[in-house]
Amino acid sequence: MRRSSFRLPLVALALVLGAAGSEAQTQRAVPESRAQVQLSFAPIVRQTAGAVVNVYASRSERRQNAAMEEYFRRFFGDNAPGVPRGRSQSSLGSGVIVDPAGLVITNNHVIENMNEVKVALADRREFEAEILLRDSRTDIAVLKLKNPSNLQAIELGDSEALQVGDIVLAIGNPFGVGQTVTQGIVSALARTQVGISDYQFFIQTDAAINPGNSGGALIDMNGRVVGINTAIYSRSGGSIGIGFAVPSSMVRVVLNSAKGGAKNVVRPWLGARLQPVDGDIATGLGLERPMGVLVTSVYDKGPAAEAGLKRGDAILAVDGQSVDNPDSFGYRFTLKGTQGQAPLTVLRGGKQTTLQVRLMPPPENPLREPVRGRGRTPFAGATLVNMSPAVADELQIEVADDGVVVADLEDRSVAASVGFEKGDQIVAINGERVASTRDAERMINRNSGYWEITISRGGRVFTTVLGR
Repeated sequence: MRRSSFRLPLVALALVLGAAGSEAQTQRAVPESRAQVQLSFAPIVRQTAGAVVNVYASRSERRQNAAMEEYFRRFFGDNAPGVPRGRSQSSLGSGVIVDPAGLVITNNHVIENMNEVKVALADRREFEAEILLRDSRTDIAVLKLKNPSNLQAIELGDSEALQVGDIVLAIGNPFGVGQTVTQGIVSALARTQVGISDYQFFIQTDAAINPGNSGGALIDMNGRVVGINTAIYSRSGGSIGIGFAVPSSMVRVVLNSAKGGAKNVVRPWLGARLQPVDGDIATGLGLERPMGVLVTSVYDKGPAAEAGLKRGDAILAVDGQSVDNPDSFGYRFTLKGTQGQAPLTVLRGGKQTTLQVRLMPPPENPLREPVRGRGRTPFAGATLVNMSPAVADELQIEVADDGVVVADLEDRSVAASVGFEKGDQIVAINGERVASTRDAERMINRNSGYWEITISRGGRVFTTVLGR
């Protein structure tokens, strides 16, 4: 669920047209002379600007079969899906070459729903690009240039070493006017509750960034990428000095997944539900102030249960890094990977203890066994899969012991038009409980035209009736 606690509207930056090691020890000092104030950032710009690129994405849509549209209109009445008229879409954003072999980082929203991507370099060369990996949960995508040569790349820095007040440069292509460099400071770290992506843990900067800067680089004074500029808060759509960047530590997780050949980012699974600790809960736990996250339930077959985590425990830190809400926990836990163990600092009964949680990806048990809805049914265009921890994690829904979930929907399909959403759990069809995709397929195939479908969505269960 994407959410925002701010009053200003969030503006995605894509312009739609139609380690703690050596860096942590870097000396920081206030300028002491006029000569120091007049120092230039030009050397850093020369070192990095050639690796910041423009990303052009487009999508052409074909008109669907008009006869099929009329067929469904007769069956479903006014709920029949509309017919696209062969329109095209395009977007413009920025990107960063992070590997001389041609790997480019950009924002997922720059290329979302697009099927053709081109990248233009600062020296005006253009390359077609393949989309290696899209990760909507971090709003990061990885591209691979076709037949690259003589590329300048920027090394990913360590966002964990940043401090509020550090000087940073933002390089991108705002409003499509051409490559632009702006300068500012790190205004805040670990910004959560912003409403940009599922993993909300952002670097806030006052360096001017605007629509078109999406996917551009946030550069530190060592000439390394410490963030990917992603969004701004604005009344007008222009910069007012509140910009957000995905930290390079999270970008590295996505990049490493793409380098390993994965099509999706595999994240560690806790197997527990969490909620923020407010003032009342903090008082009940004996905390001086609200901090950490409260465990509200534990999946009995997951790593949390295996480690001894219990309902009512408060997790205060992941491997010594404090957490203040579920977003910051998700960020810190994800950075630990899917191998080994992660120490969690837990408050239980007024005493702190450390639990070692096994790091593992969510299991796909049972197997998905997908069923695609076809023919004269309200499920036409929907893909149903068996519930599992892996599916629940992917769709960001609560895991259940069994059941069937809508994992995918075709645009303008019958299923989409009648109101199904990704993540819907199909509880029952015509009063009969659905425990697996085999059950669902059998019930769908034998149906004669009347549909009473019970759905669980976001903790709410309701029934809809379709057909005659």
